[in-house]
Amino acid sequence: MRLERGSWLFLSFPYLARPGACAIIIFMDVNVLIDEEFAQHISSDWLRNIAEQVLTLQGVSAETEVGLVITSQERVQALNENYLGKDTPTDVLAFHMQADVEEPSPFVLPPDGVNHLGEVIISYPQAAMQANEQGHPVSKEIAILTIHGILHLLGYEDRTPQLRQRMITREQEILSRIKLV
Repeated sequence: MRLERGSWLFLSFPYLARPGACAIIIFMDVNVLIDEEFAQHISSDWLRNIAEQVLTLQGVSAETEVGLVITSQERVQALNENYLGKDTPTDVLAFHMQADVEEPSPFVLPPDGVNHLGEVIISYPQAAMQANEQGHPVSKEIAILTIHGILHLLGYEDRTPQLRQRMITREQEILSRIKLV
């Protein structure tokens, strides 16, 4: 596995493009872990960039940390069974680390002032199958699953048809606004 941590996100505004203008610099700690068997298929820098764009579009504060994991179908299914009681394959899991979500977190949070959102775990094989079914690149499917997982960490739910539609609409809005390259 390969773990890479954090990056700086630079935002500039067109109306500031004059001498003496400034840019807003935001530090977001996006930790990326990619199982070795999938490391040649996806760039940790690309994945980190996708997550940063999603967080920025959602108005998440600068002092934010999130983890992204790209792993095997077996590992995701084991996590799904161990933590959610579902012994079935799935494409993405999101584990909250915030106290204000409905279910209590099994994690102890440090008092460091950082907004620890949680972890998004994506099954690369499942993403590849879904991309093939949808007729688009695996990278687009990974981006969609990253958006979906981060939205779950931010409190979006898809348990009812109304909540699912709200989440799908927001996913599509974000997907249309981010740069996938």
